[in-house]
Amino acid sequence: MTMLFKMYSRAYQGIMKSTAHLLNWQPPTVMNCVGCIDRLAPKLTEENIKKVLIVTDEGIVKAGLLDKMLDSLNEENIIYFIYKGTVANPTTENIKEAVNVYNEQNCDGIIGFGGGSAIDCAKGTGIAAAKNTTDFSRFKGVLKVRKKLPYFVAVPTTAGTGSEATIAAVITDSETKEKYAIIDTKLMPDAAVLDPELLLGLPQHMTAFSGMDALTHAVEAYLNRSNTKQTKMLSEEAIELIYDNLYKSYDNGQDIQARTNMQRASYFAGKAFTRAYVGNVHAMAHALGARYNVQHGQAVSIILPYILEEYGEAVHGKLAHLGDIAKVTEEGDSIEVKAEKFIESIKELNTKMDVGTKFKELKNEDLKSLADAAYREANPLYPVPVMFSKSDFIRMYKQLMVS
Repeated sequence: MTMLFKMYSRAYQGIMKSTAHLLNWQPPTVMNCVGCIDRLAPKLTEENIKKVLIVTDEGIVKAGLLDKMLDSLNEENIIYFIYKGTVANPTTENIKEAVNVYNEQNCDGIIGFGGGSAIDCAKGTGIAAAKNTTDFSRFKGVLKVRKKLPYFVAVPTTAGTGSEATIAAVITDSETKEKYAIIDTKLMPDAAVLDPELLLGLPQHMTAFSGMDALTHAVEAYLNRSNTKQTKMLSEEAIELIYDNLYKSYDNGQDIQARTNMQRASYFAGKAFTRAYVGNVHAMAHALGARYNVQHGQAVSIILPYILEEYGEAVHGKLAHLGDIAKVTEEGDSIEVKAEKFIESIKELNTKMDVGTKFKELKNEDLKSLADAAYREANPLYPVPVMFSKSDFIRMYKQLMVS
């Protein structure tokens, strides 16, 4: 990476940070309590929404997680249509299929119901409906939507992606297999339903992956140069909640208090990174997800400690503070030791929850294209503490390969 490009990137990031306060960051109306999914239908009636498209996936439908909401929609005489074709790492083809249903049925609202994939697919559907197009490459990057979406509700059934609090959607192009982010304040949901009852049946591996995704959001937002006093506080709160509750949720999926606290952590981390951005961990994970369809939460879980070690002294002070918040340090530890203990605690969480440490999918012949994709995503957008060149990304991917 040339010095000139680094200077340009840092200038770009500085301008984005200094002008961010001019944007509309209006957060969603949040319904947060046990059983509050019942409140959604009356809210839709209040907003004069009469026909909704529910964007979800086959597993959600089979598990019966929609049932309570559908009953309440029926009681309010709200007509609904269900698109259940969303896949992990949602695609432009998913969005085309969903928006066809939306348009054919003359819907006036969208509910994204599920994990981050379903909510991102719902956001993409909203863009397609508002802009009357499915040419999504037009919207890749920052502030290119610029038109209000149909009334949009996010109902997360995992505690990790934070999509209910963000202005981003991550989409995979069905033809090119490129995975990219669309970032615009128009993608902020109008309402979000955080009902921990919807998480009680979440399998252990998804509890682990989604929870570590939330941790990665909080850590990357905290380390980035575009953080603010508020995003730092949100990240700190999320990290404390995650360290106190993630393994409890993993160990006992029926622990409603732990599930509630993890939903709060996910929401706080989402609010933090939607303003302060993610970083090199997510850039690498998105490239892996597009190429091999690796589950996103698992990808960031595995990559995170490698990147933090690579950053080295540049992040020791901040990681030491996060180590104190996570209660993994001791009085008298040096800053370097505290930082190392925090990184080690992430590895220990991954081990305890059987997340993994490497990617068996990684192939030597793919390293260059993966690095190119990660580099394009990260630069100049992400205000990371240490910028990576393409050769840096190749080196990091090599560390993640099974020898």
